[in-house]
Amino acid sequence: MVELTSLWLPIVLSAAAVFVVSSILHMVLTYHRSDYRKLPGEDKVLEAMRNEGVGPGNYHFPYAPSHKEMGSPEMVEKLKKGPVGLMNVMPAGPPAMGKYLALWFIFCLVISVFVAYVAGRTLKSADPYLTVFRLTGTVAFVGYGIGQIQDSIWKGQSWGATVRTLIDGLIYGLVTAGFFGWLWPR
Repeated sequence: MVELTSLWLPIVLSAAAVFVVSSILHMVLTYHRSDYRKLPGEDKVLEAMRNEGVGPGNYHFPYAPSHKEMGSPEMVEKLKKGPVGLMNVMPAGPPAMGKYLALWFIFCLVISVFVAYVAGRTLKSADPYLTVFRLTGTVAFVGYGIGQIQDSIWKGQSWGATVRTLIDGLIYGLVTAGFFGWLWPR
């Protein structure tokens, strides 16, 4: 068993490395651009949403407040007629990139802490690089990637977007594993 406190350096450096790699993936490489499309009639739709007072939150449409009402003939007709969807509305104004980046870094730190916890409870300090790499990479990949699959299952996200996010998660997992393998106490 390896104490969590002795893993502070791989925790911090792997989180920082994932932060940098993710910035490169999203700013330099453009493979995530197809994850979203422009809404047809965007100006009219946005004006209608403003007029209706749609504020920040998560919306499902058409909306049924209960399972019983979901099966009503009126709701079934609305669902057949479409569109059917989920919508996430954020607060108005330019994106708060500083806040988002800070939260992303904190998330990276949290993933690295969980990786360290699992590895510290599972591995010994004498374990070789590849053993550390495999376990920490797997745990990091689960943290960064696997949870995204449910967005395609339940929220209608395209499977292409999910696969691209899984690729990101795999890269982040490999980066995390590299730092843990390299800095593992021996």
